[in-house]
Amino acid sequence: MRIKKVLCVPARGGFFFDDQHAIKQGAEADGFTYKGKPVLPGFSRIRQAGEAISVLLLLENGEIAHGDCAAVQYSGAGGRDPLFLASDFIPIIEQVVTPLLEGRQITSFRQLAGEIDGLKVGNKPLHTAIRYGVTQAILDAVAKKERKLMVDVIAGEYGTKPASRPLPIFAQTGDDRYINAEKMIIKGVDVLPHGLINHVPTKLGFQGEILREYIKWLKKRVMELRTSPDYRPVLHIDVYGTIGMIFQNNLAKITSYLRLLEETAFPLPLRIEGPVDMGEREGQIRMLQALREELEKYGSKVEIVADEWCNTFDDIKLFVRERAGHMVQVKTPDLGGINNSIEAVLYCRKYGMGAYLGGTCNETDRSAQICTHVGMATGPDQILAKPGMGMDEGYMIVFNEMNRILALRGVKPGRNADG
Repeated sequence: MRIKKVLCVPARGGFFFDDQHAIKQGAEADGFTYKGKPVLPGFSRIRQAGEAISVLLLLENGEIAHGDCAAVQYSGAGGRDPLFLASDFIPIIEQVVTPLLEGRQITSFRQLAGEIDGLKVGNKPLHTAIRYGVTQAILDAVAKKERKLMVDVIAGEYGTKPASRPLPIFAQTGDDRYINAEKMIIKGVDVLPHGLINHVPTKLGFQGEILREYIKWLKKRVMELRTSPDYRPVLHIDVYGTIGMIFQNNLAKITSYLRLLEETAFPLPLRIEGPVDMGEREGQIRMLQALREELEKYGSKVEIVADEWCNTFDDIKLFVRERAGHMVQVKTPDLGGINNSIEAVLYCRKYGMGAYLGGTCNETDRSAQICTHVGMATGPDQILAKPGMGMDEGYMIVFNEMNRILALRGVKPGRNADG
């Protein structure tokens, strides 16, 4: 079967693009947006609507394969590729990718995805978002050609056994960390609440006291709202390096504080994402490595999740080899082709590191569905509910796609929505 035509359609992301540099430099909040001028190249405002590109592959049998190019909320920051605007990048897809794919025989996913992921323009790889979306469409095309589910295409090409039960889903509250957390508890979400703890004065506290009170509240609401006494979600909280900030990256003080949070959360398991941000990859690896060792020395069960400075597949391999933390986020759009996300999860599993198949609130329904197939084929420890920051929509998309996969593969779907 051949690809007859490639179409690129402007689309919306599930959230917004934010100029992280301008925000870190103190941009003043103005309702849902910010006052002031943007700092990063390409931004016309500090916060602007998220964009995506739907890539449609028209196949010679009349079917249509579909993937979405999307980029993270904080595009252009932390070494990431620049702001991803549809008007800027549709011409690049049409000039570089379309001639390669139109008329092309559909072979294997690994072969075609590897070719797209390795494309260069002026000695530079294509934008990660382009590689992400086009490889999604290729996976869908191969599945349609072979008359298989995408999960089974991945399993067949990578030698994996698809999951026979639902994966733990991790939902994020955004700034509405109380109401959305209650929604998660009522719906029986496996891992919650993310919490968006990115501001010391209002969300963490200069001694960490605000976060500790929030964890007390979370535990209390779990016990009050759960529909089953067996429901014990993992508390996974992203602190964006702020714990390191308040304790001047002092290992002993950070360890002591995390053990206090563990005691506060008990009997619920606790994961802390990004406890420190050392400003560069090597320093981040060494600090997370030391923090893991220190926690384990005390018999602590707190799990450290690596995110900052762990963006690419090469980064992930380094963090895993050095045991920098207990789990790494595979932030799917940052890895480019989804073949890299597949490889990253499998690498984590092979070497005993927890794998969190993540992404961004700024993705689309389509990229979330395809990532669910990736997750069900590779078996990460948890998968992100995405896109958006409203909790309900992203959770619904991933939960429903997961249960459809299980039903179509002849496996009993997961629990219903009331937990």
